[in-house]
Amino acid sequence: MSSAQERLTDALYGLGWSTVKKLPEPVAVRLGRTIADLAWKRRGKGVRRLESNYARVVPDASPERLAELSRAGMRSYLRYWMESFRLPAWSPERVKTGFDPKDVHYLTDGIASGRGVILALPHLANWDLAGAWVTTKLETPFTTVAERLKPETLYDRFVAYREGLGMEVLPHSGGTAFGTLARRLRDGGLVCLVAERDLSASGVEVEFFGEATRMPAGPALLAQQTGALLLPVTLWYDDSPVMQGRVHPPVEVPESGDRAEKTSVMTQALADAFAAGIADHPEDWHMLQRLWLADLDPTKGPS
Repeated sequence: MSSAQERLTDALYGLGWSTVKKLPEPVAVRLGRTIADLAWKRRGKGVRRLESNYARVVPDASPERLAELSRAGMRSYLRYWMESFRLPAWSPERVKTGFDPKDVHYLTDGIASGRGVILALPHLANWDLAGAWVTTKLETPFTTVAERLKPETLYDRFVAYREGLGMEVLPHSGGTAFGTLARRLRDGGLVCLVAERDLSASGVEVEFFGEATRMPAGPALLAQQTGALLLPVTLWYDDSPVMQGRVHPPVEVPESGDRAEKTSVMTQALADAFAAGIADHPEDWHMLQRLWLADLDPTKGPS
């Protein structure tokens, strides 16, 4: 991306955060849907990749069904962005009532135990809203990791936005995030990680919808090293303004095997929980990038 493109990208995101949050909610909803439909009709690279990914999730879908899914997927994706632009302007009550997770006792019991909790989730629905709900409704701060974006000013915007929602944000690059996360967990803290796509190209190979991909080893390694509870989470939208979600049962550390073997088993368990949630609500999975190893150029890493 050229410096001019980077400046334009940063300016557009800045416009979104400054302007969209001031719109009445019905207007923002209509705007998001309009942008989504326009992007879907253009069938750019992201839309085509989204459709290709959905073909793995729903292998018996006809071309017409895949087109319907990708249109719904773009609408869901733009709902995420409209909500995210507006989240800083939401009242605490709006945040508390904007998310209705099932089986949240796994999380609250884990927090109360003081052993530390890791929430691992895929790119489903609005993970930022789920995080804001945790810091607002449960009054529990947490630490997360963000990929460094270009331009740097855009990364700074995202960090400021998430910190404004009550999150501690660490950069994915630099090599210090893991140690900081481990310290937070040993202190009984909460860590939240989006974890179905390996950004380092050195993750754990798992089977995901019948094909091989790589997922980050971090959640499983952190659970092993700190004794923290590892909980998969899946999210989805329905026809209401309230996002839905589920906290899945803990992924246990296997009793036998070396560290690599335990990590492999645990990461596969996460992949299976993610797959169950995605299969139930494929249109809310915002994966507009390559994910499966068969789609990756081995000389490049995920893109």
